[in-house]
Amino acid sequence: MSERLNGIEAFVAAVEAGNFALAAERLHLSRSAVGKSVARLEARLGTRLFHRTTRSQSLTEDGQAYYERCHRALAELDAADAAVEAGRRTPTGRVRITMPALIGRACVAPLLLALGRKHPALAFDLSFSDRRVDLVEEGIDLAIRSGPLGDSAMLSARPLGRQWIGIYAAPGYLAERGRPSGFDELAASAAAHSFVGYAREGWPHPWRFHDRLGRVAEFEVPARFSFSCDSLEVSAMAAIDGAGLARLPTWLAADALASGALVRVFEEAQPYGYELNAVWPQARALPQKTRVVIDTLAERLPPLLALR
Repeated sequence: MSERLNGIEAFVAAVEAGNFALAAERLHLSRSAVGKSVARLEARLGTRLFHRTTRSQSLTEDGQAYYERCHRALAELDAADAAVEAGRRTPTGRVRITMPALIGRACVAPLLLALGRKHPALAFDLSFSDRRVDLVEEGIDLAIRSGPLGDSAMLSARPLGRQWIGIYAAPGYLAERGRPSGFDELAASAAAHSFVGYAREGWPHPWRFHDRLGRVAEFEVPARFSFSCDSLEVSAMAAIDGAGLARLPTWLAADALASGALVRVFEEAQPYGYELNAVWPQARALPQKTRVVIDTLAERLPPLLALR
């Protein structure tokens, strides 16, 4: 019975992933193991389920009919598993999570600590890194990612809000150098200013804005005027110290803004921000331990990131 179900699961994964290699990643198996499992299934059924060439695969007529029934059957099994999990009082198990270092430490970790106090049977392994790890290969349950998501048939995602960005500077710096009133004046007066650049991978990233038509416009941080580093925390410190204009997440600048240590240089008609998403390996049924983490972050992170 176990091999029979394994063969069906491998077959359904191969259909939904589009090829044996992606199906193997989804099932945490080798490509060879998936291929052999499907071959044994075809031998048992006495029919070919796939048309195969060196470049593509497609379902035979028998394969299409068999897939539709198998898909429904596995969906029922997943629903049964989910019903049992939903009946438990509390989520149980260890969740491995990776997230960007700064927002992870400042915003996500406190929420997970509170969630752990609420559900003592829930445990966490947290990794704070700006590196984008391969979730399937490294056995990660959940990733928090900032910015656009790459296309992947192996991953599912849920929005967690947006990191809004503003331009900030110390009041003393603006009194000395002047205060641009908008993007156009910033670009025109760039030679008169110093800049704090964020350089995680090489030269400081360009600053992105929305223009009057809502299109993305980029401002290249001038090379000969920049102070740059790979830490947004240090960038905020540098701006407070008067090093120049800094492009910072609004949640990070909020305390300094409230105390008067920083000033928002100008308001943007259509603020720019980076999406924050929860990302996890695609599965027909999401474990309850992972689901409760995602639900908590989706509820409690957006207010922390709200535009200020």
